[in-house]
Formats: sequence, structure tokens, C-alpha cells
Amino acid sequence: MKKRFRIKKERDFQLVFKKGKSYANRQFVVYLADHPKTDHMRLGISVSKRLGNAVKRNKIKRRIRVFFQHHQNRLKPREYVVIARQPVSSMDYHQMEKSLLHVLKIAKCIK
Repeated sequence: MKKRFRIKKERDFQLVFKKGKSYANRQFVVYLADHPKTDHMRLGISVSKRLGNAVKRNKIKRRIRVFFQHHQNRLKPREYVVIARQPVSSMDYHQMEKSLLHVLKIAKCIK
């Protein structure tokens, strides 16, 4: 993803946690916050060490990024922070996609 679409700094994560709303299911927690200065979405991803070694965590993060790239035109321009929970470590891409769509539909951020 391009730099302008990423959330990398700790203070940006904290701002989304503090000012945003959270939506969750068994596999993911998604925090959403409006950002007044941007007209596009921004994404931050958090995967705990409990989900596996670095290879496994990076694979999960790559799959989440691919999901957001594929569905970028359907999503509202907001800041998204996605936190993966334990069941994600044993899921394939299609199951993750279905679960993320479910959470984002609950959050009403899909056009």
C-alpha cells in the first residue's frame, strides 16, 4: 500500500482508538474514525505475537492488506485499524474476507 493509505505511528493508532468506534466479531476488531483532512481511507493493522511467529503474522497482515486493496472502492474514506484475534491464524483468505466483510457491514462503512 502507498504511504498515504497507511497508519504507522503510535499516536495515530491511539487517536483512532480514542476518538473512533469499535466493531467486532470472533475473528477481528475494527476501529473506525473520521479524518477530516483526507478524502481516502487509511489502514492500520495489528497482529499479536500470540497468533504465531513472524512469518505467520506477516502472512495475516498481507491478507488483510489485500482485502482492503480489493474492496477499496467500496469503503468509505475513514481511518481503519484492524486487530486480528486468535481464530484468524487458522483461516484461509476466503474465510478472512467473509469475516472482514461481516464486521464492515456491521459498522455500515461499505458503500
